[in-house]
Parts: sequence; C-alpha cells; structure tokens
Amino acid sequence: SVYQAPNSIIGEENLLVLEEKWRKLYPKAVEPWINNWERLSVFFQYSPAIRKIVYTTNTIEAYHRQIRKLTKTKGAFTSDNALLKLAFLSIMNMDKLWNKKVFSWKEILSEISIIFADRIADEDFEL
Repeated sequence: SVYQAPNSIIGEENLLVLEEKWRKLYPKAVEPWINNWERLSVFFQYSPAIRKIVYTTNTIEAYHRQIRKLTKTKGAFTSDNALLKLAFLSIMNMDKLWNKKVFSWKEILSEISIIFADRIADEDFEL
C-alpha cells in the first residue's frame, strides 16, 4: 500500500501499481494522487509512528458513526434545535473517545517537538 511503504520511493512505486489497477475505473480518485505526489509524499519525512497518527481516522470515524446511530434511531425530530441538543449531549458523552492514550505518545511528542522546534515551545507540551 502507498501509506505503509517505508519511504517515498517505494510509496511512489506502490502508487503506480495502484494507478495501473484502478485509474480506468476510478480516475477521479487516482488522478489527484498522481498529480499531487510531490506534496503528498512529504508524509514520508516522518517516522512510522507520526505517520500513523496523521492518517488514522478511527476516532473521527467513531464520532461520525455515533452521530449517525443517534439520528437513525430517533426518527423525526420536533425541531432543528432538538436535533442540535441531542447531538451536543452525544458529543459530550463521547469525550472518552478523545481522551484515549496514544501508544508511545511520549516518544512521538518528543519527535514532533524536535521536528517543529521553531513552532513549539517546551511549555506547550507536557512530557
């Protein structure tokens, strides 16, 4: 896969394989990758741990799933405000999802603070 390649060279090779297989069926999905590879491949500058955090969307997907489940099981709402209130309460209950520990977070945070030393002050992060 493109994302799991160890470096940008192998990532690009994998992208070309993907292009050969899928471009005819899904040109609108493949072309942006091909046309923007220089910008997208910057991703490979970072360690596998940082890359995983960047491309993992599990928490966001869980959030969307919870909101869909909420609206699907309730049927019609009496007003937009009723829906907003229910969504707000659901989001407040999902707080646990956003507070999960990230494996090796201290090491990742240390690496991020080195890479982005010009943007991050030591007091911004608690190691």
